[in-house]
Amino acid sequence: MAAQDVLGQTARLASSSALLQVLFRVVTFGLNAFTLRYLSRELIGVVNVRLTLLYSTVVFLAREAFRRACLSGSAKRNWTKTINLLWLTVPLGVFWSLILGLVWLHLLEVPDPSVVPHYQAGVVAFGLSAIIELLGEPFWVLAQAHLFVRLKVIAESLSVVSKCILMVTLVILYPHWGLYIFSLAQLLYVSVLVMCYVIYFVMFLGSPEATKKSFPVARMKALLPSFVEDETFVNWREARLTWSFFKQSFLKQILTEGERYVMTFLNVLNFGDQGVYDIVNNLGSLVARFIFLPIEESFYVFFAKVLERGKSVKDQKQDDVAMAANVLELLLKLVLLIGLTITVFGYAYSQLALDIYGGSMLSSGTGPDLLRCYSLYVLFLAVNGVTECFTSALMCKEEVDRYNFVMLALSFIFLCISYFLTHWYGSVGFILANCFNMGIRIAHSTHYIYHFFRESTHRPLRGLLPSPALLLVYISSAVLTAFSEVLFCCDKGWMARLIHISTGALCLAATLVTMFCSETKLVHFVRSQ
Repeated sequence: MAAQDVLGQTARLASSSALLQVLFRVVTFGLNAFTLRYLSRELIGVVNVRLTLLYSTVVFLAREAFRRACLSGSAKRNWTKTINLLWLTVPLGVFWSLILGLVWLHLLEVPDPSVVPHYQAGVVAFGLSAIIELLGEPFWVLAQAHLFVRLKVIAESLSVVSKCILMVTLVILYPHWGLYIFSLAQLLYVSVLVMCYVIYFVMFLGSPEATKKSFPVARMKALLPSFVEDETFVNWREARLTWSFFKQSFLKQILTEGERYVMTFLNVLNFGDQGVYDIVNNLGSLVARFIFLPIEESFYVFFAKVLERGKSVKDQKQDDVAMAANVLELLLKLVLLIGLTITVFGYAYSQLALDIYGGSMLSSGTGPDLLRCYSLYVLFLAVNGVTECFTSALMCKEEVDRYNFVMLALSFIFLCISYFLTHWYGSVGFILANCFNMGIRIAHSTHYIYHFFRESTHRPLRGLLPSPALLLVYISSAVLTAFSEVLFCCDKGWMARLIHISTGALCLAATLVTMFCSETKLVHFVRSQ
């Protein structure tokens, strides 16, 4: 497949994934607002922090390394060996579910049964849901490698909608069921997700469309583990790369979910405060998850297909290098401008957003400060996602192993900083520690990118420099909206609030107009791709 075709399909995958993430976040956004009125903060804290952490840890440790290794390089490979390797995620998931399930049941603080009933059932259900989701991993990787955009959108949309319908129904009819509600909804979500992929491949394999595309798998039986006579069970190059990524993914999970591990294992916040923190965290991460994550996942595939892992810039095809450098520069500019917009306007509108969303329970206390800090953290997330997806797609095994040592040291420092900052600044300390963590990771990735392109004429890191005119508009908008918040928000009535909102709308309009006039190359890229 030509590099231009890969770019086009990757861009469609990213945009479709972004729209899908919009649906996820909007549904979660509304669901949290709804459940706040029926369930306790403690119950939401246990589900969204404690149990979700169990599920995400099992899934991440069991599959992240396999995904990165098996999506590297061309889609033309010995898929029998790759599929065999991917099925190893299931026993690995069972292992992590059992080990971590015992930790969650016997070593961590158990919530008060009168406030959070059926905790043990919740642990079992969320651990089981992780194993069920891993059963679909070979299907997911095969679809992702061949850029099946609609399949991912439809599968994840149906699973989210099914989960939400069941959850809302049970919350209204049986609010006393406690964690049974979230357990059943979680099991339904992963079951529908896996079944969508299975049903699609049952219908697709052997069809005229599959034959026309010369799809490498012809029968459903080929998607099961199988031995080939006189050949190894797996591709050992992929297996070694998986081991390298596994060591890195273990550390990356600690860095990604660090604040939840500190909350879960060190009990620095009670379950009610954890619930408030998670609600604010979900609100703050709306754009980060529905735009930045799809871009990172999709363009990792693009960079891995267009450039060859472990080779210097001189040894690559120069046309592909030029395209990759141009795309990287524009992606950096895109996420930087999105991040700056959220940082600037998020500061002055955090309290108003929380007051509208959850009332005084969220808009009083540390809630507004949490969301303001998260607005800054989004900027770090934006840049790190793109720089890290490029480096992950290009680093050879030895470079990945060296990076693991950096991540190990960073993990230890991050956990220590999280612990101390939380004691000094409360839940805001978690976000400050995350900013530090992301800053170090960005420094490493930009250093790698600089050295990779040093012997070429391309300088993609220029994407991190916005135009002077746009920078001036951002500074002016930050000052004006900050004054507007002091004068009109948020206890002076709805008319004052509308004036505050109108001020922000005018500043945002000025920012967008300046952006369209000064960043014409980026606008053309977004429109064309």
